[in-house]
Amino acid sequence: MIKNSFLLFIFLLFSAANLFAQPYLKVQGSTRQLYVADKPYLILAGELGNSSSSNTNYMKPIWGKVKSLHANTILAPVYWELIEPEEGKFNMDLVNDLIVNARKNDMKLIFLWFGAWKNSMSCYAPYWVKTDQKRFPRATDKNGIAQDILSPFSENSLNSDVKAFEALMSFIKKVDSKEQTVLMIQVENEIGMLPEARDHSPLADVAFKKPVPPALFDYLKKNRTALMPEFNSLWAKNGSKTGGTWEEVFGKSLATDEIFMAWYYADFINRLAQAGKRKYNLPMYLNAALNYKREAKPGEYPSAGPLPHLMDIWKAAAKSIDMLSPDFYNPDFKYWNDLYVRGGNTLFIPEIRFEQGVGAKAFYAIGHYDSMGFSPFSIENGDEKMNADISGAYKLLEQLAPIVLEHQGKGTINGVLFDKTNTKQELRLGDYIFSFSHDLNLGWSAKAKDEVWPITGGLIIQLAADEFIIAGTGIVATFKPLKEKSRAGIASIDEGVFEEGKWMPGLRMNGDQNHQGRHLRIPEGDYSIQKIKLYTYQ
Repeated sequence: MIKNSFLLFIFLLFSAANLFAQPYLKVQGSTRQLYVADKPYLILAGELGNSSSSNTNYMKPIWGKVKSLHANTILAPVYWELIEPEEGKFNMDLVNDLIVNARKNDMKLIFLWFGAWKNSMSCYAPYWVKTDQKRFPRATDKNGIAQDILSPFSENSLNSDVKAFEALMSFIKKVDSKEQTVLMIQVENEIGMLPEARDHSPLADVAFKKPVPPALFDYLKKNRTALMPEFNSLWAKNGSKTGGTWEEVFGKSLATDEIFMAWYYADFINRLAQAGKRKYNLPMYLNAALNYKREAKPGEYPSAGPLPHLMDIWKAAAKSIDMLSPDFYNPDFKYWNDLYVRGGNTLFIPEIRFEQGVGAKAFYAIGHYDSMGFSPFSIENGDEKMNADISGAYKLLEQLAPIVLEHQGKGTINGVLFDKTNTKQELRLGDYIFSFSHDLNLGWSAKAKDEVWPITGGLIIQLAADEFIIAGTGIVATFKPLKEKSRAGIASIDEGVFEEGKWMPGLRMNGDQNHQGRHLRIPEGDYSIQKIKLYTYQ
């Protein structure tokens, strides 16, 4: 009996040790969080330029530079053409160097698989794939002209991409499952069809004339009341049919061409991700190239990718993908984020233009949208101002991470974002209404007369009934209680830091610093954490 009990104990101990043998996602309230070594993790990242991780020596000075920005994670491309330069012969030296050097610099990695597609094109496919068009057919336009895009209707292309991806995932598991340096995988990069809404190759045309797969109808019927409104509207416009060809179900249009193409891209990606997860079950996400103009037609942007109006298609066909994520190179930050948090999708921003305002946007995304993380693109190439912006934000978020992670998904954290076109916002938290505004609204700075105002923002966390943390840059907050005929007063404001999770107050922000009890202020250009305690009176 004792021997059996001991063996059972050893088995349970071993099982517990291996239960979280890789990073995973876990639900908290209304969101999901990334867990690493069985602890929640806030991704404060930077994405490398496309070619930077292709050479270990080139990367040497980059590690320290990125770490100095208070980033904890690097998004690094890994390249099919370099991993498998000769078919069936895999070289993981670059991948291994990235993992080893990330550990040396106490950083984590998210790998971007530049496989069959990168920004629509197949430029990272190996030479032996590019030069064998018969075996690996290309997508074509209406005129039959081949594009530099592998057709997702080719089983040969899928199988070869799968073999390389399986080799990558097997290698990561072999060298990293214990240390968990590699957190997630981005599968391909900004998938989308150009210059048409769909592939017109012979393989694609055959598929287009076939009935819509039953799996899509199963999804549509099961999720009828939760479909994205723009997709549901298109389906309903043609009678909400549950059988027929693509044009019979959705009508003859560019939108139908895009839906069809999205299904087969998603099916390809699902099979690829499934194969990779069987080797090592890391979280996997897709990134999307957003429409540069909202009114752009399919084919005028990388069509059929994991875009908001196609989320139902991607969710139906690519069940192995954990998140759909926006890449930002346009100013409509709130608009697109609102679309990407629908349908239970968790926000992660893997790529955003590195420019003024990224720090404020990081606060806003993490506070307002419960974002899993944030990552400016070409992080190693920022100038002094850009570096100061993101490092100022990340330095605070690094300290706040445990509290942020504790409150995400619970309705006790929120964020604000401002520019000259949007200078005020009200938030309700607990028993108070907070009126936030852009710091330049005060008119105390000469910059207030400028035509363009810098982007500012921050986040707020409720610690107790009357206690709050406010952090950010260029924001002012005033307060009023929900209780009628009552007013809010400031009991105290302390600027401070968190050291190993413990609050260390510094300056008592009173007098001129809180405008004689009128507001909390973090001036534009400053980055600060302030703890405020309120009270009410009549």
